[in-house]
Amino acid sequence: MIRYKKTKKCKLMNILHLEASKGFGGQERRIVSESIGMIKRNHKVVIAASFNAKIINEAKKNNILTYEVNFNKKSWFISFFRLIKIIKKNNINIINTHSSLDSWLGGIVAKFLKIQVIRTRHVTISIKKGINSKILYGFLADYVITTSKEIVSIIAKQANKNINLIKSIPTGLDLENINCTKDEEKSFKKKYNFEKNDFLIGTLCIIRNWKGIDDLLNAAKLLKNYENIKVLVIGDGYKDKFIERKEKEKINNVIFIGHLENPYPAIRALDVFTLLSTANEGISQASLQAAYFKKPLITTPTGGLKEICLENVTGFQVPIFSKEKIKEAILKLYNNRELINVLGTNAKELALKHSKENMLDKIEEIYNFLKNI
Repeated sequence: MIRYKKTKKCKLMNILHLEASKGFGGQERRIVSESIGMIKRNHKVVIAASFNAKIINEAKKNNILTYEVNFNKKSWFISFFRLIKIIKKNNINIINTHSSLDSWLGGIVAKFLKIQVIRTRHVTISIKKGINSKILYGFLADYVITTSKEIVSIIAKQANKNINLIKSIPTGLDLENINCTKDEEKSFKKKYNFEKNDFLIGTLCIIRNWKGIDDLLNAAKLLKNYENIKVLVIGDGYKDKFIERKEKEKINNVIFIGHLENPYPAIRALDVFTLLSTANEGISQASLQAAYFKKPLITTPTGGLKEICLENVTGFQVPIFSKEKIKEAILKLYNNRELINVLGTNAKELALKHSKENMLDKIEEIYNFLKNI
């Protein structure tokens, strides 16, 4: 059985993150956050991403050394040698891959140069069965990091990989930058004309079909007779069809807030936080942020959500597509302020265990382990 020991001090590493995705969501934010944290711990960190990828600009803003690489399969021959040049120039000794295309190319280059590879799997979607997964997560990856426990055993089985070489390390909360004052909360409430006795239910996400917005709207319709219960949808994305539905069906107790550069005053203003995802959910940063602000949670048991929303401990789990159960959970909290305080206190305790520093500690343990085998 393969084990590694926790050490207080990690050997300094030269780390190369590879990212083929051009977007900038939770996956890319984690790469940047993790990189900043490791640089503060005196590791050298380099990011190589696709041409015109949004992560490039964000990395540069934070003084992270970046390179652009074409991860398209047609360009692999040229990119193979470009990566070798980047690796040798920066004396890289750990490669961390994040998406499919960069994992294939990065893994092949790493094998050629005899460098160890960590593959981070950011989503809870099951990997495909077959030889491809066995190569990608088995042969080409020395270690696999996931963002929720649920996917660990699935990868072990489908990639035929030693489960001791797979570890769940959720994205950690950056506690240094999550503060919000009472005055900021008051300003948010004033801006949207919320009254003192309003009971605010809210969700925060990049709006997608699988984020459960329809279910939240369905529950809001059932709560229309409770005049002081307001439902907030915070975030951007594919929101137009949901706004159209709200207006068409006159669901007047729902307010679409849109994207907020600083969402913390809005989260702090809530009484209850919900995330009703129907698929693809890891350990949600928004749920952790709400837990940090002592907000009881109502979530589905999808993916990593059930690791944060513990039934009757930090909140309530509801089945997907269950408007009646959502309504029931909301009213249980609406009618019991003491219960809100108990669940909120428990939520904060759990959130503190998921700090960014704890995340970095666990990743450094893996660095040490890989350098000692």
